[in-house]
Amino acid sequence: MVELPANLIKATFLSRPNRFTVVAARGGEKLVAFLADPGRLTELLLPGAEVYLAPASRQGDRKTAYDVVLLRQNGTFISLDSRLPNRLFAAALQAGSLEPFKGCRLLATEVRAGSSRLDFLLQGDGQPPCYVEVKSVTLVRGGLALFPDAPTARGSRHLRELMALHSRGYRAAAVFIIQREDAISLAPNEVTDPCFASTIREAAAAGVEIYAYRCHIDPATVSLIAPVMVKL
Repeated sequence: MVELPANLIKATFLSRPNRFTVVAARGGEKLVAFLADPGRLTELLLPGAEVYLAPASRQGDRKTAYDVVLLRQNGTFISLDSRLPNRLFAAALQAGSLEPFKGCRLLATEVRAGSSRLDFLLQGDGQPPCYVEVKSVTLVRGGLALFPDAPTARGSRHLRELMALHSRGYRAAAVFIIQREDAISLAPNEVTDPCFASTIREAAAAGVEIYAYRCHIDPATVSLIAPVMVKL
């Protein structure tokens, strides 16, 4: 479980001037907020959407006074912070609540692998080191979570790095954290990024482990609650 900022401000989404900036309204005042999610989010960031902002903890040279934390759509809270899944994975690993990684301990983060950096390096007793890449998912249609919501050459490159590591005897895994509760399965977004879809199928066939988890989210906390089926 990861705690969210305690002083969230409910506001109404107005516009997204660029990938990392959101303009919202609250009581006639316009609030400019940083958005830590470079995805398209076109099915979420609709005019009038209910968003939750947190005052920025450090101002410095920032141009925005707030951070976008959550969005609420049809009663479902959705996290819009693509950095959060790494924290969720680390917390669940420490708590021993991730069945595929039971007994593993964290060795390092942001680990160099080829031309990339992968999120985690784990070690389990009597097991080879395990490289893990975590991906954030926010797009869900009819219970089916889809990744990515925009073409991602970086995502495909990470999968190829995992394949290379597995071929050298390491354990390798991709973990998709669905930052909402209404998903029952996950699949690659074939229409948006056919290259990623074919690469993840190739990776799975080569022995890379693929997992997905959905989250429970409320205005106070985010927690991983259950694995969901991965459909490749």
